[in-house]
Amino acid sequence: MEAIQEIHLNKMGQKQSCYHCGDTCPNSRIRIGEKIFCCNGCKMVYELLESNEMCDYYQYSETPGTTPVEAGLKTKFKYLEDEEMRRKLVNFSDGNTASVTFYVPSMHCSSCVWLLENLVRLNPLIHSSRVNYLKKEVQITFEETASTLRQLAELLTSLGYEPQINLDSLVHREDKNLDRDLYLKIGVAGFCFINIMMFHFPEYLAGEQEVESGLSNFFNYLSVALALPVLLYSSLDYFKSAWSALRSKFVNMDVPISLGVITLFTRSIYEVFSGVGSGYMDSFTGLIFLLLVGKLFEKKTYDSLSFERSYKSYFPVSAAKKTDTGETSVPLENLQPGDRILIRSQELIPADSVLIRGNALIDYSFVTGESAPVEKKSGDIIYAGGKQTAGILELDVIKPVNQSYLTELWNDEAFTKPVHSRIISAADSVSRYFTVAVISIALASAVFWAGSSWNLALNAFTAVLIVACPCALALSTPFTLGNTLRVFGWNKFYLKNTAVVEALATIRHIVFDKTGTITRSAVAAISFDSEQELSQEEASMVYSLVRQSMHPLSRQLVSYLNNSKTLPLNNFTEEAGQGISADFNGTTVRVGSARFVGFDSESGQNASRVYLSVNNRLRGSFMIYNALRPGLKKTIAALKKRFKIHLLSGDNEYERKRMESLFGRDADMHFKQSPFEKLAFIKKLQKQNKSVLMVGDGLNDAGALKQSDVGISLTEDLNSFSPASDAVLDAGSLNRLPDFIDFSRKSMRIILISFVISFIYNITGMYFAIQGTLSPLIAALLMPASSISVVVFTTGGVMFLARRMNFKLSGSGGAL
Repeated sequence: MEAIQEIHLNKMGQKQSCYHCGDTCPNSRIRIGEKIFCCNGCKMVYELLESNEMCDYYQYSETPGTTPVEAGLKTKFKYLEDEEMRRKLVNFSDGNTASVTFYVPSMHCSSCVWLLENLVRLNPLIHSSRVNYLKKEVQITFEETASTLRQLAELLTSLGYEPQINLDSLVHREDKNLDRDLYLKIGVAGFCFINIMMFHFPEYLAGEQEVESGLSNFFNYLSVALALPVLLYSSLDYFKSAWSALRSKFVNMDVPISLGVITLFTRSIYEVFSGVGSGYMDSFTGLIFLLLVGKLFEKKTYDSLSFERSYKSYFPVSAAKKTDTGETSVPLENLQPGDRILIRSQELIPADSVLIRGNALIDYSFVTGESAPVEKKSGDIIYAGGKQTAGILELDVIKPVNQSYLTELWNDEAFTKPVHSRIISAADSVSRYFTVAVISIALASAVFWAGSSWNLALNAFTAVLIVACPCALALSTPFTLGNTLRVFGWNKFYLKNTAVVEALATIRHIVFDKTGTITRSAVAAISFDSEQELSQEEASMVYSLVRQSMHPLSRQLVSYLNNSKTLPLNNFTEEAGQGISADFNGTTVRVGSARFVGFDSESGQNASRVYLSVNNRLRGSFMIYNALRPGLKKTIAALKKRFKIHLLSGDNEYERKRMESLFGRDADMHFKQSPFEKLAFIKKLQKQNKSVLMVGDGLNDAGALKQSDVGISLTEDLNSFSPASDAVLDAGSLNRLPDFIDFSRKSMRIILISFVISFIYNITGMYFAIQGTLSPLIAALLMPASSISVVVFTTGGVMFLARRMNFKLSGSGGAL
């Protein structure tokens, strides 16, 4: 009855979904009551949750699970019992209780969060678990034993949440939350600013009436006490920066800012303790608070994405080493030439090795960009970074991990490329002359008025220094670029820092990778090339045959023919890298290479072809292309009007004609490009003084992405690993690339306009200050007022521009 139901559903074109993970079920044989599962792993997870009364998991989201890993689980995490490994991974341990943080990329919905935060109900050794959904991390506190860490990893994997543990995660780095100190400084400055304003409320509201002397003095002394931590702690970075610049015989923007801040504080101290006034501590603390908020905007980046990658980010932490006594897990860093390792299907080759035994079908798309898997025979060298797509392999290591072909990319000087901000450098250059001019004008004003009145001379001197403080100038850049980062983030374009916005505004050449960038590797466009269409029976035979194979092309054909019904077959055979065959009631069907099905020539191939023969007669071939991304033609056409476009691909030239229809026949296209050739191409353009934007996706693009003026890593999953880059762009937002570049240019114009406004303010203020008619009180009030006006102008300008260009202005840009 189940088989009849399955065939009926296939005929109707309906798909049966797994109750746990939602994937399409090949049949309905694996089930519990009315609940159908795609594999025994999903069924096992359901039974585990049901036995622990945790089926509320399925109430938060429909089919929330992920298919768990079944193969090799018993030995996969054995290396976590190694004391050195445990010590590197554990965040804290007192000998009894320990804490560890795992990166879980398959976490995707509220049900995942619920389950991961209820792990304590599945293992008595777990004390608590806490999820950071934005970073896809789960922090687990547990009772420490020799094997607990391994048990935790196995538990997560059995639930479908395999932790991603790689070499990079074992290297202790500085705390990524480098802004913690800045937040404290902002908190101190904000607290003091608000309280000092409260102390001065009697003066604000008194009008012409005088506040009682004793009360006024008391509040003034309290204001000085609260201003001291702002001076000595919150503003300390500005003084350090200014002092460091002066010691290097250089004047940066922090020099005039420090000068103005010290003058304002000193004048306030003088007035309070001499009894001639209340000082300007409210303006002083308010100014520091605004400057620090601007610095936070400048430093703020999306911590849930990583822009700095090395080869360690992509490799697992251990490999299965074959020994005389069996199989053992060893850390990758301990692999030595001569070691024999076992590589299973879908695992990365960690080091350059020689194939000893097994059917090797290696996917090098992540290293070379070539989308078609490569067959390797016993005795062939298999380079690090390739992924095995067939069965288990035995390999002999010939080079350590850190000397493999793949890791040579990170030895290039491109990965030590410094980041420069042109506009900040320009502002520092202007500040050099600005500071000298301000000090000269302030001294000249004091000398001029000294003959008339020392008090007037002091007012003129301090008013000039206070009103001419370039605080508004210092705030315009971080607030403009910081808001630009926010707009980009809301639209799934994540930049490493504000300097990338500046670099984007100067781009003249754009270089595209092909595989995985302008094409979608996981989505294929398939057509059947023959004089006669496939009959329904032929389609069913091919579907039933290719279902038996795990070859990537077979899996694509399964998706293409998924509405066909399953037929019984006999004598199934598979020749690795060649093809598969079987008998269907006396009809022999062969699917594979031209030679495998008995056809000698593959001339004129312009796509991946899979040939089909029925009873030794060539029936036709399936042509498999990587599908182009939606809207790409319109995007390329828009970019070609303003930029010189280049295409680099690791693939052969079989898709040249299709690429010419997209880029034009006169386009600069290069095929069969190795990672080093891509890197050299970028360097060649830069030697011609051309600013270059590179858009890529794979590890093979890492060097070119890092070398280019702006490197954009395109990704289908914002939380998955991507190459070292300046920005990460969600693949669904690629069609807005012309708008992102245009927005960057217009943001730079907003900064220039704010600079003009700031200079006009400074010139106008100094005009009155020089005459001695501008009191220090008014100058102290104008200083934060001008800063606020610049913040409002830049923020409002960026948001207005974003609305005008139809950018999304709220919420998360996807993963964040």
